[in-house]
Amino acid sequence: MILDQNGNTSIITQEKATIIELVKKLQALYPKFKNNNIIVVLTTLNKLGLQDIVEFLEVSNTHRASKQSFVIVSNNINLENIPDEIIVVPTIQEAYDIIEMEEMERDLGF
Repeated sequence: MILDQNGNTSIITQEKATIIELVKKLQALYPKFKNNNIIVVLTTLNKLGLQDIVEFLEVSNTHRASKQSFVIVSNNINLENIPDEIIVVPTIQEAYDIIEMEEMERDLGF
């Protein structure tokens, strides 16, 4: 797991561990970046299924409830099958675009 910081956004890149291990690390380290927007980059993982993405649902819901953005980046999954409760985009740029839109919505009181 590689952790980078870009302003108020934490970028977590997964390289080797399983999704379940990543989610456990994310939950353990959550207090460290709970006040930041979070981008989880899974583009290096070749085999991703719907169940892998659903593993992030709990931490995503918690983070979004605290008025922060949580976006997963993966180009190895059919985005049409993803539940609406979790945001998955194919590129990091799109993740930043989603965060920017959500920040504008929060500023406007949505």
